[in-house]
Amino acid sequence: MSDVILTIEGIDPLELYGENNAKLNLLKRAYPDVQITSRGNQVKLKGEKKGTQDVKTKLELMVKMIQEKHDLSTQVVEDLLISDHAADNKISQHASGGVIVYGKNGAPIKAKTRNQKMLVECSEENDIVFAIGPAGTGKTYTAVALAVRALKNKMVRKIILTRPAVEAGEHLGFLPGDLKEKVDPYLRPLYDALDDMLPAEKLNFLITNRVIEVAPLAFMRGRTLDHSFIILDEAQNCTTTQLKMFLTRLGPSAKCIITGDLSQIDLPGHQKSGLRKALQILAPVDGIGQIHLGSEDVVRHRLVKEIIRSYDLADEQEEAEKLRQREEKEKAKADAIEQMNADPS
Repeated sequence: MSDVILTIEGIDPLELYGENNAKLNLLKRAYPDVQITSRGNQVKLKGEKKGTQDVKTKLELMVKMIQEKHDLSTQVVEDLLISDHAADNKISQHASGGVIVYGKNGAPIKAKTRNQKMLVECSEENDIVFAIGPAGTGKTYTAVALAVRALKNKMVRKIILTRPAVEAGEHLGFLPGDLKEKVDPYLRPLYDALDDMLPAEKLNFLITNRVIEVAPLAFMRGRTLDHSFIILDEAQNCTTTQLKMFLTRLGPSAKCIITGDLSQIDLPGHQKSGLRKALQILAPVDGIGQIHLGSEDVVRHRLVKEIIRSYDLADEQEEAEKLRQREEKEKAKADAIEQMNADPS
C-alpha cells in the first residue's frame, strides 16, 4: 500500500477539481482501486503504489495544463484518462487555435476575425487600447475574455468593468430598487460576457468579494485603479471631461481596454462625445494602441453585417447630399456677389 499527498500550488484548486468535484470524480471512476480525497489545496491518494503514482502523474499533468492553457475542461480530462496522446493532441489543437481563455463549459474562447486577433495582440503590447467598431464586432466580448485571462494568470488582482449610464435614445424614468438594481440594466452586456466565461458560483464569489467589480463610470472619480484590468465600455457616450477623468485614474500596474461605437452616440444633443477627440490627441502616445473593427468583423446574425453596411451607405449618401447642397449655396452666393459687382446700379 502507498500513501501520497499532493499539494496544489499556483492555481485555484477549484479549477482542478471542477464544479461539484466533477473532474476529480472522473479520476475516481478511472481508478476505483485508489482512494482519492481532497481537502483544500491537498489531495491524498491511498492504494497500490502503481495506481497512486499513475493518479499523481495525471493530477500533475492536469495542473500543468491549467497553468499553461488557463483552463481545463472535463472533456480534456476524459481524453487524458483514455489516452495521454489523445489529450496532448487536443491541447495542442487548442493552443494552435489562438485560444484566449476557456469558458465555463470548457469551450475555447478565441478571436474569430483578423481585427479581433489584432485587438488581442495590441492589448499584449500596450497598457491602454481603444477598440472602436460597430455593434456585433465582438470588441467587448474579446476585451472581457482578455481580462478574465489576466485574472486567471494572476497578472492582475481584479477586473473592473464600467460604462456610462446613458439611456439609448429612451427615457426610462425612475428605476425601482437599490443602487445596484438601478445601474445593472446599463451593465447587462458585461455580465452576459462574464456569464459565458465563468461558472455562476465562481462569478458570484468573485463579484461578492470585489475581485470583479462592475460599476457605472461616475463611481471611478477620485479612485486610483491599480493591479487591475479595466474595461470602459460604450465610451462613445463619455464626454471629454468624463473620459479624461477615467484615463487619469490608471495606476502604474493597470491595463485598460476602451470600447466604443462612434455611430451610436446616445448623449443629449447639447453634449459632444469625447471619444473622437481622445482618439485624435492620444494617437501619438507610446503605449496607447487603437484597433478599428468594421462590418467584416461582425460575429452576430449574418444580417447584422448587411444592416451595418446599409446604414454606412445611407450615412455616406446623406453626407454627400449635404456637401452638394453646401456647394450649391456657396456657388449661388458667389454668383450673386459677382452679379452685384458687375451691375453696381
